[in-house]
Amino acid sequence: MDAIETLRQEVQQGRIGLERLVDLIAAQQRQLLATQQQLQSAKERIEELEKKIGGPPPTTKLDEPFSLRSEEQRQETRGKKRPYKRKGRRGRFQTKDKIAQAERTAPVYPEGIPPNECYLSHVRPVWRLENGRAVLIAYQIYRGPNSQYGQIPGVLGRSEFGLEIITEIAYLVYIVGLSFDKVCLLLHFFQNLNLKKSQANALLYRLSRHGEREFDVLCTLLANSLVVHTDETSWSLKSVWAFLSEKARVLWFGVPKDAETLKKILDPATFAGIVISDHAAVYDNFTAAQKCWAHLLRKAIKLTLQDPSNVGYRTFTDHLLEIYRAACRVQRDQRFSAAGRAAKVVALDDEIFELCGSVCFADETPLEGLDNDYRLLVGEVFRLMMAQQLFTFVTAKPVEQPNGTTKLVDGTNNEAERTLRGAAQARKTGRTNKTSDGARRQTILTSVLESLRVYLPTDTLGSVLEELQRWWATGRSCFETLLDNLKLTPPQSERPIIDQILPSPSPSPIPTG
Repeated sequence: MDAIETLRQEVQQGRIGLERLVDLIAAQQRQLLATQQQLQSAKERIEELEKKIGGPPPTTKLDEPFSLRSEEQRQETRGKKRPYKRKGRRGRFQTKDKIAQAERTAPVYPEGIPPNECYLSHVRPVWRLENGRAVLIAYQIYRGPNSQYGQIPGVLGRSEFGLEIITEIAYLVYIVGLSFDKVCLLLHFFQNLNLKKSQANALLYRLSRHGEREFDVLCTLLANSLVVHTDETSWSLKSVWAFLSEKARVLWFGVPKDAETLKKILDPATFAGIVISDHAAVYDNFTAAQKCWAHLLRKAIKLTLQDPSNVGYRTFTDHLLEIYRAACRVQRDQRFSAAGRAAKVVALDDEIFELCGSVCFADETPLEGLDNDYRLLVGEVFRLMMAQQLFTFVTAKPVEQPNGTTKLVDGTNNEAERTLRGAAQARKTGRTNKTSDGARRQTILTSVLESLRVYLPTDTLGSVLEELQRWWATGRSCFETLLDNLKLTPPQSERPIIDQILPSPSPSPIPTG
């Protein structure tokens, strides 16, 4: 029990009188007054000491607001090390700095306007390739009396890189199959061009947007071709589907492999040409088809290797290979007329019937292992023969490409498989696009560059650039010219085919991926 409670009880019990209580209160007041006097003297002593030291008390408000510069000055006064400042330039280069680094200037006047009627509007620095190296040129853009501006030849819009550099990047990335890192290293090593991966990515997206119209034309030419090689393989996003014809070479990246997608690309109900493919069920509805002989021969050779002692497997493989070689000889023999080749095809069908008939019409007892695989293979060859899908290439006429080259119709689908080999290797090493935007970009650029191979006499950077610059000068590509010569028109639809199959989900003008 504390002193106050004890005092209260004693007062209530009458043990302490009134005079005693008054004396206690007076003593407490005297003690309190003495304590206040001691505290006041201590404060005065503290103030005297602070005046001698010269510094303001910690709780005194600063006379000036806090700033980084004031803090640095205070730290320097106290002998502390100033914070480290990064040396060198940071951020983007201004246009005036780029112009100062240009090797030369070149005037650009509006077409059809005399130079004396124009005045300088602005200067634009552009990287170009000259004599195998990168050169920075400051183009002086002149403006005419009616607001006509000079157009820099071989430059897309307001790009700071020439069309030759963008085309080279697209070819190295999508045709050769190099990564952005390797492309940037090659450009720096061989052409002295310092390019970042983000810049290369943005340039490819810009080029793909310019090629969307040409891609739609290529799809129309594909649907009106005579012969189409097609094949597909799995990818990081769904599948890659290749369609190669004498008029267009279209590769779709990141699309599903189903009948609905095939109907949009190459409708079996309306396509009148020959489709050369593997034995997938999605290709069964075409009117004229040529199934790949290489797939059948590989299966036969595999059976022979799995059981070398089986005479039946070896005999079937030898006869099947000899029949295919005989069909190739008939196709190449120029002495045969169309009727003569048709008669030879009938004889080849009879050989297939004789080779497979004994197995196909035998008692279908359940088999296992290699014997079952052998019976399935024989049945597949016999079924394709009955469907007239084995020797279509023998009677088909050679096709002529736009560059004047004439090619025989193949009996295998090796061309499409070789075209997809790069995409398959990229899938195994993880060097594929991870977004629909990237798949859409690769679809457009790869198809345009691949299709130019059948239009140009030589597949070189110079010939490709010459054709591309002609496009931008005339507003018409070689694809559109062929479309007009064939009197074809693209199908009337609310959306282009690229938007129907690979819609662009990115709202930004330059997406990533």
